[in-house]
Amino acid sequence: MIFIDTSAFIARYIEKDLYHAIALEKWGKIAKINGKIFTSNFVLDEMFTLLARKVSYQFAAEKADFIYSSHRLVILRPTLTDELLAVRLFKKYADQKVSFTDCVTFSLMRQQHLKKIFAFDRHFSLAGFVYY
Repeated sequence: MIFIDTSAFIARYIEKDLYHAIALEKWGKIAKINGKIFTSNFVLDEMFTLLARKVSYQFAAEKADFIYSSHRLVILRPTLTDELLAVRLFKKYADQKVSFTDCVTFSLMRQQHLKKIFAFDRHFSLAGFVYY
């Protein structure tokens, strides 16, 4: 089971992204894996906003339609408890400038017992997760 971070979505959809080729390769491998993949509504919010600004709002909306129609992607939604844990993590990792969205992801991944993250930033290793 793998959690998909904003950076993995962005690298997939933005051809000029530094990690685009690697992302396409990894997305291809994920497509061959049976089972669910995970993300969160926080990640999607961040990703759709970035796509809208970097490409266009139409492009971002098309990706949103595609993602929300997926039968494999489980979109996790944090509870108040998850968000309060994220606030503690936000304070803990303040010196590393970890985003609040990443802290919510740490909380959700722990709650769901997810260990693997598909991401291109170093913050997840700080929290003990393994990169896919």
